[in-house]
Amino acid sequence: MVADGGETYDYDLVVIGGGSGGLATAKKAANYGAKVALFDFVKPSPQNTKWGLGGTCVNVGCVPKKLMHYAGLMGPAMRDAKNYGWQLPEDTPGFNWSTLVEVVQNHVKMLNFRYRVGLKSAQVTYINALARLASPHEIVYERRGVEHKVTAGKVVIAVGGRPAYPAGVPGAKEYAITSDDIFSLDHSPGKTLVVGASYIALECAGFLTELGFDTTVAVRSILLRGFDRQSAEKIGEVMEASGTRFVKGAVPSSIEKQADGKLKVTLVDSTTGAHVMTETFDTVMYGTGRTPDTAALNLEAAGVTVLPNGKIPVNGDESTNVPNIYALGDCAMVDVNFMESHWANPELTPVAIMAGQLLAARLYGKGTDKMDYTLIATAVFTPTEYGAVGLSEEDALKMFGPQDVEVYLQEFSSLELQATKDVSHKDLDEENDMPPMCLSKLVCRKSEGERVVGFHFVGPNAGELTQGFALALKLGAKKADFDKLVGIHPTDAEAFCGLEITRSSGIDFVAAGGCGGGTCG
Repeated sequence: MVADGGETYDYDLVVIGGGSGGLATAKKAANYGAKVALFDFVKPSPQNTKWGLGGTCVNVGCVPKKLMHYAGLMGPAMRDAKNYGWQLPEDTPGFNWSTLVEVVQNHVKMLNFRYRVGLKSAQVTYINALARLASPHEIVYERRGVEHKVTAGKVVIAVGGRPAYPAGVPGAKEYAITSDDIFSLDHSPGKTLVVGASYIALECAGFLTELGFDTTVAVRSILLRGFDRQSAEKIGEVMEASGTRFVKGAVPSSIEKQADGKLKVTLVDSTTGAHVMTETFDTVMYGTGRTPDTAALNLEAAGVTVLPNGKIPVNGDESTNVPNIYALGDCAMVDVNFMESHWANPELTPVAIMAGQLLAARLYGKGTDKMDYTLIATAVFTPTEYGAVGLSEEDALKMFGPQDVEVYLQEFSSLELQATKDVSHKDLDEENDMPPMCLSKLVCRKSEGERVVGFHFVGPNAGELTQGFALALKLGAKKADFDKLVGIHPTDAEAFCGLEITRSSGIDFVAAGGCGGGTCG
């Protein structure tokens, strides 16, 4: 293929990374007529877990996580069913881990196959090999011990990231698993320690608890760093009430494998190092963040700038410091400017997909649109979900000051859960009731007519609910616009159509009774 400067290359575009962003970029570019090759190679986890084409989301992320989350929700639903008249066996229904893993992995393998078919249909050359750069236009790889080289006019790096293991904790890498392993684990996890308080850690701890496993979470500092504090604490409150045990301010100092195969874990204070507890678990899972998978790419040979954390800094058009090389998705770092704040691009599958498709359209389809990294909705799939768009209350106060921020909020329980009064794994009080499971919250900027700059919802189906409201924030909705919206009754989402209590008023924002998120009269 001939590039703009007259050089001849094997491919117009080479994409390194077969995850969501890489696949989307490659297929879109090929649809515009570009000659494209895509490299993908899965390096086994420390526990030797492997998977197929599709990257983190399909194999060890969003897809298997959502399926196990769904499976977990069936446990409390069966308990609720008896209170709604369903005649179930007196014995608690049993659960089989192997059956769940088989169902999940069969679906994942089907998606792996579809992605390979999709690349072939788009006429993208798929090369299952570990690629690295030899120069800005040269990509080398090995097959059966023989080194090969291809050239490309442009290169897109979309290699994502891998779970991080702690340094200096004996036994961690040898005996602990991560999200790379949990969804295909060939034995029941049993009594499990989850280390970390990221969304990955809490999601996994949540479905393990709901599936009936004794689950403990070791939290170094706070839950869901970077998210709205009140919303994160609500997640923790409900999870704890549902049976998940939290050990706050603690981290493992060692993991020892016993003669019976169990793991003896010593937890120490994350600040002082003082001994907190020593306990034995069947499984230890780390969920303490992810590291960009860029170390083996030989980026220095092409002159690509890499940050100390492994991320590749890019401009708003996904370009690196090397004119023909681009990066997107979780391995890239974009300086996102929203109002008066800056932060990194969200590490989310739909972000990588859209960024890749828009990049391909600009490179080969005469497109002009660039990725808008602001006001992107996200959800945390803990048993009681959390959906968010925009700024946390803390970020808004930091950016605009308390005099320019008003927060409208309400806590309540879903109508369906109010009626059954039996959604916990243990009694909280004499009425066997849970704390309010839902939180609806709007963060508004007064000087812009109370424009909504932060949307937060904790409750059932938060992902589905938040997606629709995200459009309102994108279009600049104000609190008055929410007030004029007639809600669907009786739903949890209805709460956002009539939020009246403000943080500044000091009035109790916990609803007593009611019809879920709405008012019955």
